[in-house]
Amino acid sequence: MSQPLVVEFDPVAFHLGPIQVHWYGLMYLLGFFFVAVLGEYRRRRGRLPVSRDALSDLLFYGMLGVIVGGRIWYMLFYYDGGIRWIWTDPLALFRVWDGGMSFHGGLLGVLAAGWWWSRRHALHFFDTVDFVAPLVPIGLGLGRLGNFINGELWGKPSDASWAMIFPHAPDRQPRHPSQLYELLLEGVVLFVVLWLVSLKPRPRYLVSGLFALLYGCFRFAVEFVRVPDPQLGYLAWGWLTMGQIQSLPLIVVGLLLVAWSRRAPTLPLA
Repeated sequence: MSQPLVVEFDPVAFHLGPIQVHWYGLMYLLGFFFVAVLGEYRRRRGRLPVSRDALSDLLFYGMLGVIVGGRIWYMLFYYDGGIRWIWTDPLALFRVWDGGMSFHGGLLGVLAAGWWWSRRHALHFFDTVDFVAPLVPIGLGLGRLGNFINGELWGKPSDASWAMIFPHAPDRQPRHPSQLYELLLEGVVLFVVLWLVSLKPRPRYLVSGLFALLYGCFRFAVEFVRVPDPQLGYLAWGWLTMGQIQSLPLIVVGLLLVAWSRRAPTLPLA
């Protein structure tokens, strides 16, 4: 019987003089790069009637939304010690190396940026969201790859043949590589589905609805084999996690958007 793979990578990809460049940061940069390239491809195919400069603005504001929204949401719902940092240590918000980011907050940040940008360009908000939705799984997948390289957000102990050992875990038990499950589902599968659906013009709300519905379902399912954040643990019934609670609204919103799409217009090609 083969020994389980030990996931032990150097989190530093390379050095630029005294500066350490981490794999996780590189994943964010790669994510933004691919989003920009594929976003321009979709724009040129008439998926959103705006100029290249306008699209660049949208992607820039979306990037800020990911960073600001993701960090604030993490500090509000996941930070060790609760929200006391707001009045006892407000600078903790900027110590991004102490803690992390939250997808749900990043999503809200992107939506806020998209709403503001859409108003400036007199576009329907959900035409913008439908345009952006197929691009998001790229960043999600690369982010999960960064989690895997860092050996964090590991899964529960498992005797599966593909279980792996994460040295930062509190023991040396083989565990579910839940980061790779999320890479496959939230990254690869979600991207393929949304990209194929959006190859042709679709009714407004459909692509956004599929994104919310599928991501919510995928995240809810993987949480069953992923160890919850230690500062939170399980919130109810010995299995419900914060990630699952925050994914339930996405599932509901996704179902509503898919239903509304049945009576919605289709954005014509420019």
